Amino acid sequence: MAPININLTRRSVAIGLVLIPFASRAASEKPLITVWKSPTCGCCKDWITYVEKNGFATKVISDGNDQIRKKMGMPIQFGSCHTAVIEGYAIEGHVPAREIKRLLAEKPNAVGIAVPAMPIGSPGMDSPEYGSRKDPYDVLLISKNGQSQIYQSYR
Repeated sequence: MAPININLTRRSVAIGLVLIPFASRAASEKPLITVWKSPTCGCCKDWITYVEKNGFATKVISDGNDQIRKKMGMPIQFGSCHTAVIEGYAIEGHVPAREIKRLLAEKPNAVGIAVPAMPIGSPGMDSPEYGSRKDPYDVLLISKNGQSQIYQSYR
């Protein structure tokens, strides 16, 4: 049997040694979403649990969300009980994880996405106390000029 000729340069070995640990670490890390909420809000806790179950790591700041909403440029008319930030985008209210993942994949030039108010049946507003009730709602894409458009409808 002839020996196998493997041409490995010091450079290719060094690159491999650098990239392999990075690739394995990157594959195992969940995207971090930082959430600002009231310390007493139960539905915010439910939404946080929901996003964690859907592939996100969370950092929670329980001192309200008014300042971060303003800082991120999310207009108050799209406000809700919590504001999250991920990769420079504002996530306002009870936004489904599917739309957050879509936002991160598409990377639009926008402030972020929002589910204004607190529609029953949206993630975090779907606990047994609401029964089978589900209100229709829209996830809105909020542009940097404060305008909105429907990003996804839930009916």
